[in-house]
Formats: sequence, C-alpha cells, structure tokens
Amino acid sequence: MEKLIFFGLVIPILFFVLYLGTRAVMSGVSAKQANRDNKDGKEIDENAEESNIDKSLSEELEKLNALRESGVLTQDEFEKAKNKLLNN
Repeated sequence: MEKLIFFGLVIPILFFVLYLGTRAVMSGVSAKQANRDNKDGKEIDENAEESNIDKSLSEELEKLNALRESGVLTQDEFEKAKNKLLNN
C-alpha cells in the first residue's frame, strides 16, 4: 500500500515540480536573450544616429566650403561658421 501511495502521488508531484523549475529557467533564459537583443538593437540605432550626425556635419561643411569657394563667404566668415558647427 505504501508503494502505491509513493508511486501514485509522490512521483507525479516530483515530475510536476521539475517541470515548473525547468519552465522557470527557460523563461529566464528567454528574457535574458530578449534583453540582450534589445540592447544590441539600441546600440545599432545609436551608431546609426551618430553616423547620421557625422554625415550631416560633413554635408554642412561641404556646403560652407562651396559657398567660400564661390565667393559668397569670406575666409573669416567661413572659419566662424565652421567653428560654430564643430563646437555645437
């Protein structure tokens, strides 16, 4: 009778507890992976944003240089505008 109680009640409860533990661990691993992916996505976005800022800065400097070469801006005006762009 004791063996029947053991096999009928304790073993299924043990498997259920193991199932819950495994499920909790796998859920934690999934959450950690999602956080890692989210963090990587943010870094990629930040790098792209920095690249866009660099592109816009170089484009502005090219425009200023074109204006200087065409005679619209003097050398002093060009230097002031360039310093303003680089310092901001």
